[in-house]
Amino acid sequence: MNFLKKILAESGKLFEKGKPLSFAYPLWEATDTILLSTNSQNKSGPHIRDNMDIKRTMFFVVIALIPCYLFGAYNIGYLHSAAMGISSSILSDFIFGMTYVLPILIVTFIAGAICEITFAVIRKHEINEGFLVSCALIPLTMPPDIPLWQLFIGTSFGIIIGKEIFGGVGTNVFNPALTARAFMYFAFPTKISGEKVWAVGPDGYTGATALSIPANPTEYDTATNLFNQVTQFDFSTLNLFWGLIPGSIGETNKLLVLLGGLFLIYCGIASWRIMIASVLGLVFTAGLFNLLADYSTNAMLTITPLQHILIGSFLFGTVFMASEPVTSTHTNKGRWIYGFMIGMLTVIIRSINPAYPEGVMLAILIMNMFAPLIDYYIVKSNINMRLSRNA
Repeated sequence: MNFLKKILAESGKLFEKGKPLSFAYPLWEATDTILLSTNSQNKSGPHIRDNMDIKRTMFFVVIALIPCYLFGAYNIGYLHSAAMGISSSILSDFIFGMTYVLPILIVTFIAGAICEITFAVIRKHEINEGFLVSCALIPLTMPPDIPLWQLFIGTSFGIIIGKEIFGGVGTNVFNPALTARAFMYFAFPTKISGEKVWAVGPDGYTGATALSIPANPTEYDTATNLFNQVTQFDFSTLNLFWGLIPGSIGETNKLLVLLGGLFLIYCGIASWRIMIASVLGLVFTAGLFNLLADYSTNAMLTITPLQHILIGSFLFGTVFMASEPVTSTHTNKGRWIYGFMIGMLTVIIRSINPAYPEGVMLAILIMNMFAPLIDYYIVKSNINMRLSRNA
């Protein structure tokens, strides 16, 4: 380790101000802080002693996402083997799935690194670790057959428009990963949504995702009956929870998503208030819509609260995106309001406009815009309440 420190220290002299490689200082600094802990210290107060810095925060989020990657790869191989009638092992299914997951992951990180390094060099500041989490999240929100050139464009859009134009990590209004997903959704709709989007294998085997079934019924029926009529995949409640169904790479296994959420809560990174409030908002709105379903021919209104939680990316978005600390609310009361509104909007968007069945994406982005306003009025209300007490 001392040998590595000496090499970095000597090479760092070439990147100092006024030296030939000074323009590339962010690259050297990023290498130094990734391989070794930073030794920079505050020279003036206040001082807060804590073992959690930005690097560790980002690292823990990536750890929470790893099980979703592993299961996502296995799920791709499993569904391909089942569709083709092939007898396969867990390992062979996993290896087959990784042939889809790895290129997506690599292209995403290449696009994200290019954007992050470019802006760091132009602005002459250190490379922020935030792009690692954004680039780890983006592949998990994509179907396995997404064209890689489209993914490169979408990732670049998400990093630049979702974060860099606002000044970088900590100053962005919108979640960069969701910004990339939204761009992909509207720029390349046939590759990101619809009944035939999920395709793997040499024969291009396709299948409908759970949300697309009640969104496109052949005739009016309840969502439960429509799920039971599907013979291509198992859309039972248990399997919706376990996740052996088509969908985005990281969203299907709800158990792993919940375990990731508990891990982030334990580490103090994600807000449990936002997660619980989102579920409460969804249950309330879905229950209300179930009461109105008898007066409508919209099958989306018949989706039960439990089905809303288990289908699509609601849990994944709530755990890893809605509750992330930068773009969400920062007051405790504001977190309850913010989360509840995400749950409500998810059901409203899914049900009222089935053309956009995955409502959690738009719900979170909409509430990202209102998060500062919610906090402003919560703080203002607290100030007024204290002033009235002292009057």
